[in-house]
Amino acid sequence: MGKFLFDKDVRLTPLRNKTIGVLGYGNQGRAQALNLRDSGCDVIIGNRRDRYRKTAVEDGFDVSPISEVVPRADILIIAIPDEIQQQVYEKHIRDHLLPGQVMDFASSYGIRFECIVPPDDIDVVMMSPRAMGVTVREAYEADKGVPGFVAVWQDVSGKARQVALALAKAVGCTRAGVFECRFEDESDINLLGEQGLWPLFTQALLLTYEVAVEAGIPPEVALIEYCASGEASEIFRQMALDGIVRQARFHSPTSRYGTLTRAEKLPNKAMKDRLQKAMNGIRNGRFAKEWANEQAEGYPNLTKLMKQAENHPITKTERKVHAITKCPKNYSVDPS
Repeated sequence: MGKFLFDKDVRLTPLRNKTIGVLGYGNQGRAQALNLRDSGCDVIIGNRRDRYRKTAVEDGFDVSPISEVVPRADILIIAIPDEIQQQVYEKHIRDHLLPGQVMDFASSYGIRFECIVPPDDIDVVMMSPRAMGVTVREAYEADKGVPGFVAVWQDVSGKARQVALALAKAVGCTRAGVFECRFEDESDINLLGEQGLWPLFTQALLLTYEVAVEAGIPPEVALIEYCASGEASEIFRQMALDGIVRQARFHSPTSRYGTLTRAEKLPNKAMKDRLQKAMNGIRNGRFAKEWANEQAEGYPNLTKLMKQAENHPITKTERKVHAITKCPKNYSVDPS
């Protein structure tokens, strides 16, 4: 628990002569399936009849309905979106599981919040690449990898950890390093980012844009400076490569001084208090219950909030700038 492991630390032996069933061929499922196959694994796909099934067939996989794939596989990779995992599990997976199988989750949410309660005669693990599926695949093809998290929820065989690590190696994550943690750690940090970091970042971006435009700066200039140029993504990339503070050396002294002096004037205590409340809501299950109710009611709040967000003036500016620069086509990623 609590250490990094790399290619040299892990063997693929636990996957030898095993059939791996990837359930769901969306963004993450496709990437993992292709990487596993290229690592020499026997992979079959479980997916309903939709465009993802068509893609899996075009990629040369044996594709069948999920309920038929489950009993054929030794290891099952659950690459289905969190919000429909419970429904799919209860309808297509649960009654077809066999003793001794391994269920591997790309996300810990369903297990952590008991949307799925697996039988006590199978191993349950998590192997979670920390990148979008397209990046997982591109990194593998470039003989690189993305970091990942590995965790064990239920170890019936005594070999669950070895299987999870072997999956990480076959997908390419041990090339960059995988960190052993708990299921709870992955769900907590993921949800806290979604409810803490990204709300703060997106609101800061929108508010800064508003102030700039209200001060008479052309909307296109503000959008290009804060978002459309891609500079923000480059800053995040340098943070990942060099560190949050050390990447500052790529900025001018003026930039560094302005950033550091004004950071001290932000309401940091109040923001941290809100983050702590978000974490409490995650850990005590309040958010999971809220989200389950939202799904059951047909996503009324999400629909309303998305409509409000899309009506922000920055969206109109984005359409105008993107129509000229063609940015959406260059950067579009299927979110499935």
